[in-house]
Amino acid sequence: MMEFRISDTFTTSLAKLANEEQKAVKTTTFDLQVNPSQPGMQFHKLAKSKDPNFWSIRAGSDLRLIVHRTAESLLLCYVGHHDDAYRWAERRKLEVHPKTGAAQLVEIRELVKEVTVPAYVSEEHLASQKPLLFAGIAEEEFLTYGVPPEWIADVRRADEDSILELADHLPAEAAEALLDLATGSKPIFRTEALQLVNPFDHPDAQRRFRVMNDVEELEHALSYPWEKWTVFLHPAQRQLVEQAFSGPVRVSGSAGTGKTIVALHRAVHLARNNPDARVLLTTFSEILANALQTKLRLLISNTPRIAERLEVHAIDAIARRLYEFNIGKLQLAPDEVAHQLIAQIASKIEGHKFSPHFLFTEWEEVVDAWQLTTWEAYRDVVRLGRKTRLPEKQRAVLWSLFSEVRSALQGRNLMTHADMFSSLAEYFKNNQKPFDYAVVDEAQDISVAQLRFLASFSAGKPDCLMFTGDLGQRIFQQPFSWRALGIDIRGRSRTLRINYRTSHQIRMQADRLLAPELSDVDGNTEDRRGTISVFNGPSPAVKVLETADEESQVVASWVTQLTSEGLSPHEIGIFVRSDDQLDRACKAAENAKLPYKIIDHKMTISSGHIMIGTMHLAKGLEFRAVAVMACDDEVIPSQQRIERVTDDSDLEEVYNTERHLLYVACTRARDRLLITSADPSSEFLDDLSE
Repeated sequence: MMEFRISDTFTTSLAKLANEEQKAVKTTTFDLQVNPSQPGMQFHKLAKSKDPNFWSIRAGSDLRLIVHRTAESLLLCYVGHHDDAYRWAERRKLEVHPKTGAAQLVEIRELVKEVTVPAYVSEEHLASQKPLLFAGIAEEEFLTYGVPPEWIADVRRADEDSILELADHLPAEAAEALLDLATGSKPIFRTEALQLVNPFDHPDAQRRFRVMNDVEELEHALSYPWEKWTVFLHPAQRQLVEQAFSGPVRVSGSAGTGKTIVALHRAVHLARNNPDARVLLTTFSEILANALQTKLRLLISNTPRIAERLEVHAIDAIARRLYEFNIGKLQLAPDEVAHQLIAQIASKIEGHKFSPHFLFTEWEEVVDAWQLTTWEAYRDVVRLGRKTRLPEKQRAVLWSLFSEVRSALQGRNLMTHADMFSSLAEYFKNNQKPFDYAVVDEAQDISVAQLRFLASFSAGKPDCLMFTGDLGQRIFQQPFSWRALGIDIRGRSRTLRINYRTSHQIRMQADRLLAPELSDVDGNTEDRRGTISVFNGPSPAVKVLETADEESQVVASWVTQLTSEGLSPHEIGIFVRSDDQLDRACKAAENAKLPYKIIDHKMTISSGHIMIGTMHLAKGLEFRAVAVMACDDEVIPSQQRIERVTDDSDLEEVYNTERHLLYVACTRARDRLLITSADPSSEFLDDLSE
């Protein structure tokens, strides 16, 4: 039986067509899968193609599908307008790599004119050029990485100026290996021989070619061409999805490396391979949970019954449901109630000079977070993340305040969120666990009480807990020890290093906001230096304007230019630090005469509208183009937060999370990024502009 395959190059090219053109292509594609030999299907052999198995199929007056057809398989390779499609086919061939055995779509070197690598290297050129990156590497090693033999000479002549351009022309595994070498890392590759009958079965091939078993599977692959992660997984991602772990595991990586994709596929993998198990996919906020639910529907559209055993919830929401089902009625105290009690009781207690802000955060981050119920517990607690030092006498005064706050809440039958999680943790120690497996996305912002709850039903079971996150995107929680709560990930911490979402230029510039290494309280280190992006784009622009009005005009012109180049409004996002700056973003959209929507907690993207929101709501989203506006002095870092600091040492935490916030906003961009401010600008822009 002929196998019907689709290539990632086909879904990429499909996404570039207009909506009506995509519909015509999909109709032709479905007909082709059902009956490739039907009389209406017009195959045309490409006379100029170097690959004799390339054919074109008419999908409209000027639209052509490029397919690779043999007796055993039919592969969808590309779609475009007539001349574009033919040029694509004439410059490529499908072949089996002589060393790795993987199927590859390879650009024909003699027909590629854009690579700016010199055809020869003279002594004069060697004296003036930058150092060659790979001059001492043997041909056999290049082949091991999947470099096509005809491109090895170009690879040998590559320097830091030409490597990115060269990488665009190579198969992904070869490009990634070379970028690894260029950044000082050793590529990971298979040393054992893979005995494969079918070159499409090689792991490197499976990341770009997939068999479509039925019309439903094909429809899913073509319905969301930009969401290629639902069909094609990077081998490093697939390994983490399918690997067995002896205990809790944490998957790290900078923005765009696919941590959420691993979380989604891991949850589905656990549900599929454990038919009697219940799986929880969770995160710290309702906003992100809604985004996960949307992505999950895409992923399991062909097998929707998996959703009966795979639940997606914000962790607060599922905890509340479990509490009311297993323990009883729940009345949660709003944060403002606790703050009011603290202020009232503090006014009656003599002997302290602490500010209201310090008291509120001491309650939230120490007393309530760690569920301290006795003087001895508060006296002896290690105050991680709280840099203000407190002698025992001052702690005693504070405890007299906090113990009264706790009593007042209990007297009103009110519980804090931390109380709820602690009660559930205690309950599930001795009762049936609600879920067999849990996958936690954006785990860097999970709270102490939430992690204690998750630890309570893991019970040391293999594969029970997977956490995905990035310390560089921690914007809500103070750092704390996971080991102290029974979650020990030593030896089971993995890092994703291939950035498939954000261009090299955007990633490099955004990374300037963060340190090259970030460590958690338990000493686990995330090294960001080995991360590579596998595609190029325009360099981000940083512009400081004289006034906010001028800034809005500049952003409006930028947006207008993008839409004239073919971007849809909903592919553009505009982010600001807080609600106070939203008017500036809205004015930019209005100046561009384009409709816009303010992003809300439902996290829905409105087709045909520019999406505008605060940086906190940017998490979980991605756009082809992003403008980060109002990066003014005293806006980011927030002057309001700085003024609330009572100890100079606490300034570090404020600056860290403000940097993380700007990093999150910038890395929502895939291809184009504009960062603007009114003069004077944020000090962070100096780092971005270096």
